[in-house]
Amino acid sequence: MDFSTILTYMYTEIALVGVIIAALLYDLIAGARGRKYFHGVICTLMLLFIAGTVWPYQQENASIFGGMFVYAPIYSIVKSVLAIGTLLVFLLSDSWLRKPDTEFKRGEFYVLTLSTLLGMDFMVSAGHFMMFFIGLELASVPMSCLVAFDKYKHNSAEAGAKYILSALFASGLMLYGISFFYGTTGTLYFEDMVPMINGSALQILAMVFFFTGLGFKISLVPFHLWTADTYEGAPTPVTSYLSVVSKAAAAFALMVVLIKVFAPMVEYWQTLLYIVIVLSITVANLFAIRQKNLKRFLAFSSISQAGYIMLAVISGTPYGMTSLVYYVLVYMVANLAAFGVITAVEQNSGKVNMEDYNGLYKTNPKLAIVMMLAIFSLAGIPPFAGFFSKFFIFAAAFEQGFHVLVFIALLNTIISLYYYMLVVKAMFITPNDSPIATFRSDNSTRLSLLLCLAGILILGLASSVFDGINLYAFGM
Repeated sequence: MDFSTILTYMYTEIALVGVIIAALLYDLIAGARGRKYFHGVICTLMLLFIAGTVWPYQQENASIFGGMFVYAPIYSIVKSVLAIGTLLVFLLSDSWLRKPDTEFKRGEFYVLTLSTLLGMDFMVSAGHFMMFFIGLELASVPMSCLVAFDKYKHNSAEAGAKYILSALFASGLMLYGISFFYGTTGTLYFEDMVPMINGSALQILAMVFFFTGLGFKISLVPFHLWTADTYEGAPTPVTSYLSVVSKAAAAFALMVVLIKVFAPMVEYWQTLLYIVIVLSITVANLFAIRQKNLKRFLAFSSISQAGYIMLAVISGTPYGMTSLVYYVLVYMVANLAAFGVITAVEQNSGKVNMEDYNGLYKTNPKLAIVMMLAIFSLAGIPPFAGFFSKFFIFAAAFEQGFHVLVFIALLNTIISLYYYMLVVKAMFITPNDSPIATFRSDNSTRLSLLLCLAGILILGLASSVFDGINLYAFGM
């Protein structure tokens, strides 16, 4: 195997390592004066990185390193989506990173975040369970540092401790399940494992343990108990990254492993997913109604959205995989738009509760409109992008005969409409004698909100995006 072959199929990972090294070196040699331009440098590097990886270079599937690393066009598209989400998070985080207590840690934030992105890319392209687990840990360990980034704040330190402890238990269970698979099949390669899987009791237990590890990353019920506290305590830009990019990578990786490795056990994992989907959507919706803190509110919203994402996974088809990627792309722009507004308000007023947003439209109408459109997309109201993304995943599950499950999901959208509208009601209808004062967001935040708003409007109207993903990934 020559270097050109490795470069062809690992271009994304190699380029990302280059960006990480460049960020690390810049942080070391730039000095206090040069760090003022760090944000512009890292965003430029990310733009160049995304421009070089936005579409797959090769249209055929391939594997290298004996099958440990697998390339497919759909993987390239997923990695591009994750990179775009990371860039949007960087844009949102600029005002927070300029604060006196975080400005000197700007380089650490960028390097840690890019390291988690590299781990997610390895996890997506893994063709071997050890490679998969290394990618998962490379994504999880730096993430715990990011959650506790505001180490002088009690809530952030507490959130970091809860996240790392929960991640350790989840990783331990996953590794335990992987050891069972190795014991019953004698291999950890995905392709070699398939003929050895017979659905024995030990393999079913191993699958449940493996699912537990990724269920934690995706925040599925009943593996969600860390989510609300961690989302509330972590810095808001980190929360936005955790709710979108990390969740998207884990959901796609889960679907790939279920389809590739556990195909002989399809009736077992579909039953497991059926139960988890109903619990995730229902429990999260009911708890979201009670939330007053907007970060906790969006935490339960993200748990519910994770349940909807699993509708694409349970279908187990190429159409379902395309629907998952499209749903993640739409969810990314809508959720980051909501978190962008929360970040802007928090940085300028320190307020994060829903009642604080009463009368926001009178003082900050542009932010209120962006939040409203983001909420409409998350709720699945036409003609915004969220409606079409939900339609595609419902169609994928319905096509495979999960009619009752789709009906339950549709009923839950009514509940979600209610609690999503509570935010809109607070901003536009509920009076407030002392609303949040008028302020002007920084240029970076405005740019990120503008890009997210464009995504919410364009992705819903441009059906060619879904067709383009399907064409490049599967030639259909």
